[in-house]
Amino acid sequence: MTPFTSVTGIAAPMPLPNIDTDVIMPKKFLKRIDREGLAQGVFHDLRFDENGNERSGFVLNRAGYRNARFIVAGRNFGCGSSREHAVWGLLQQGIRAVIAPSFAGIFFGNCEKNGLLAVELPEDKLTVLLETISDGDRAELTIDLDAQKIRPAQGAALEFDIDAGLRRNLLLGLDHIEETLQYADDIRAYEVKNGLVSEPSRGSADA
Repeated sequence: MTPFTSVTGIAAPMPLPNIDTDVIMPKKFLKRIDREGLAQGVFHDLRFDENGNERSGFVLNRAGYRNARFIVAGRNFGCGSSREHAVWGLLQQGIRAVIAPSFAGIFFGNCEKNGLLAVELPEDKLTVLLETISDGDRAELTIDLDAQKIRPAQGAALEFDIDAGLRRNLLLGLDHIEETLQYADDIRAYEVKNGLVSEPSRGSADA
């Protein structure tokens, strides 16, 4: 995974609650057997009309937000089905973080596994942030994960809470497997000690 330390970019406001995974990634884009090409599907039915033309009113099609790196959303973001494609597509679209008062549990877990930062921000702080970025000329902000702060281009920084283990993995760019492999020597020693595997004899090639 790409480490997340301090990222600066445009934040797009999507304040409606309950934006579900079928809106984020419509089911017609789930037919691929790999993860490639999913950026096209992100918010597809909101971004494009039935003829494939951009809908000018959708925030990601508007000047100032087109190259957004963050989404500031309403509560319960990512509800609905458990499709991991929604997170893969957001990352391919260039989105590095979603900020919302709450997230659907499975979606939050998929974010954790794939390096998409999901920031839970209380409603009062979110309202302040949405007011700031509602003007496309003031929509740039920096998310400093190390300091656990969101720094708008204008206004005071907003602090946020995050699980210490999740924060560490995001800072280091570790998924769950890579996190486990950090303890490979300890795991091997435990297996040998408890007779789960045999210790290689001296001079033998370790395959």
